[in-house]
Amino acid sequence: MLYGDEHVRRYEETDGEEGHDWKPGVPALVLTTTGRKSGQERKFALIYQEVDGDHVIVASKGGDPKHPGWYLNLQANPEVKVQVKADKFTAKARTANAEERAKLWPVMAKVWPAYDEYQKKTDREIPVVILERV
Repeated sequence: MLYGDEHVRRYEETDGEEGHDWKPGVPALVLTTTGRKSGQERKFALIYQEVDGDHVIVASKGGDPKHPGWYLNLQANPEVKVQVKADKFTAKARTANAEERAKLWPVMAKVWPAYDEYQKKTDREIPVVILERV
């Protein structure tokens, strides 16, 4: 199974032929953010679902008390690049509001049930992020 930088590299080299189906029924996309301190591009392979034409991801960091770096990056600069298989596009990232989160969390937890466990491990509300194609 692919992880981290190797996951991103293989995904990009193969237009998602390797890496999109991370596990059976668990698709991944590549998110590129701009580092809030460095200004450098940062790439992450993340579990996603497509809902109502938008791509949805979860800033879980395994239930860590702190948000993942990619989430802090997109808060500072919400314009991101996304790759889903061979489809590459620019998107505006935004955190789901309470009503959207209530609808989207179960969709994401169905794909990755560990999200429910991660939320129990931390006091922070784990953000659900909507990637809207620009």
